[in-house]
Amino acid sequence: MQTGENLQGLRHVIDFTRLLSLVVLLLHCYITCQTACREWGLAFPVLERIAANFARMALFQGTLPAKAGAFLLLAISLLGAKGKKDEELRVGAILAALLTGLLFYFLSPLALLLPGSAAGIAIGYMAATATGYLLLLFAGARCTRLLRLRLARDVFNRLNESFPQEERLLENEYSVNLPAHYTLQGKSRRSWINIINPFRALLVIGTPGAGKSYFVIRHVITQHLRKGFAMFLYDFKYDDLSRIAYNVLLQNTDKYAVPPRFYLINFDDLSRSHRCNPLDPDTMTDITDATEASRTIMLGLNREWIKKQGDFFVESPINFVTAIIWFLKKYQHGRYCTLPHVIELMQAEYRELFPLLRTEPEIEVLINPFVSAFEHQAVDQLEGQVASAKISMARLSSPQLYYVLSGNDFTLDLNNPEEPKVISLGNNPQKQQVYGAVLSLYVAKALKLVNQKNRLKSSLIFDEFPTIYVNGIDQLIATARANKVATTLAVQDYSQLKKDYGREQAEVVMNIVGNVISGQVAGETARQLSERFGKVVQQRESISINSSDTSVSRSTQLDAAIPPATIASLSSGDFVGTVADDPHCRIELKTFHAAIRNDHAAIGREERAYVEIPAVRDIDLVTIQENYHLIKMQVEHILQGAGS
Repeated sequence: MQTGENLQGLRHVIDFTRLLSLVVLLLHCYITCQTACREWGLAFPVLERIAANFARMALFQGTLPAKAGAFLLLAISLLGAKGKKDEELRVGAILAALLTGLLFYFLSPLALLLPGSAAGIAIGYMAATATGYLLLLFAGARCTRLLRLRLARDVFNRLNESFPQEERLLENEYSVNLPAHYTLQGKSRRSWINIINPFRALLVIGTPGAGKSYFVIRHVITQHLRKGFAMFLYDFKYDDLSRIAYNVLLQNTDKYAVPPRFYLINFDDLSRSHRCNPLDPDTMTDITDATEASRTIMLGLNREWIKKQGDFFVESPINFVTAIIWFLKKYQHGRYCTLPHVIELMQAEYRELFPLLRTEPEIEVLINPFVSAFEHQAVDQLEGQVASAKISMARLSSPQLYYVLSGNDFTLDLNNPEEPKVISLGNNPQKQQVYGAVLSLYVAKALKLVNQKNRLKSSLIFDEFPTIYVNGIDQLIATARANKVATTLAVQDYSQLKKDYGREQAEVVMNIVGNVISGQVAGETARQLSERFGKVVQQRESISINSSDTSVSRSTQLDAAIPPATIASLSSGDFVGTVADDPHCRIELKTFHAAIRNDHAAIGREERAYVEIPAVRDIDLVTIQENYHLIKMQVEHILQGAGS
């Protein structure tokens, strides 16, 4: 315990030791410069006898032992000294004073070898010794006041926020493994991001330029194709990802029991696009399939309706389109059941359309409100119910769209063991509002066909996921795991997902995915992710300085492992996230904050060796226009047949 008596006693000991050091030094100087002292009249008899007695001691036999003894006593006195800590003191200045003092103090005997009078030599020797002694005293006192703790060494708290991460490569027949490196206590270490269970879904988040496609999505594509997955790819900026998928598939067809075929939907370059009917009547078993298709296409065209589902003027157009789809499915065994025929049939006059639809009993309930409004001449109500559907669908009236949507080069059952497929949907950012709605219909149909038992393992990859509307994506993630369906969703930000899908749907998607990889994001997204990554034990230090003492307090506390500010300042290629494991391969260190290591030279060589996606057919504008007019004629034939 530090009591007042203890501190006072310590001061007395320090003062006595320092005084003893001075006495030894003064006696040494008197003995060494005795001749000069006699000239100065300092040779008193008593002092002479005392000096003679001390001169016989071993300590005073020469200059070095006496000066070393005085130095040792001075050092001991300084060890127990305490002074007010000063942050302004620098080690360099103290070392300079210390080294200069040592030189003056221990090299001062050289002055005794200089020629001259005894008085002059004595003055030089004692001056050099005194200067060295004072500099040593100055440096030693400053050492006790030096503040050794520097609280500002780690301004951004990076050392405290570092934590151990998974350094093992954990691989299985389904996994995606990304090499990375991270920093632990200031040292760079290699690690692996092991997505060993992709069937629990992967969410890739990052602002534009964060590196989602280059550092993550391309590896999901290449590794899954090398492991024999069937694949459904939504390529928002065609052909960035489609080109990778096509070339990797060419190099790895031997990984499949039945080599898959590559199919492409592209509305801009019809020569490289296959044709596929998303309303294939053979895949619609009951009217609920038509309802789902109708809801997908209408909500894809009117994204603001997503938040208003259940409203009268939202459900009415959906029911109207459902009725037309199901009528065409039943009419002549679905011969004309395509989206272009639906669009054209919707534009018919009510007096021609309603009698035609009433010939199908299964849709009587759906069209009854429209027929009733027409018969009672409630034109305003009828237009309010139907016009929004007509106007929305009219945006899809395009010869190019009609050509792709009315053919049947392949079906969307991509993970069929007898006929596996790699299907790529190419979008155009400049036409995403129109193309996105049609592509949403392809996605909805593919998801229903892929989520079945006894099928091949499959990978669904959606780049810029909010640009399309997928009804029930949360149900797919929740149920498709048992059917070996791996889902990868890439979004720029949670707010983007919330804007396009609504808060409730966005929250469900964010919370049910098992694997999350995030690049630079800010705001609410960064806060949500920081909470998801949890906390780690971090050290805290505080210093209290007063006139007589300095107290240092150290403590530990739980704090965010990856704060929102850190997530908001990530560089391109730096990612944070967490992975999911399974009972067969448990991962203790699931959270990571690392930079993914891409072999840029190898990727560059690989891309230079890529071949272009080949043309499917030779197509000209005449053929496209003929198909467009043929569909219109077929719809007129349907209406005339009903009238006759």
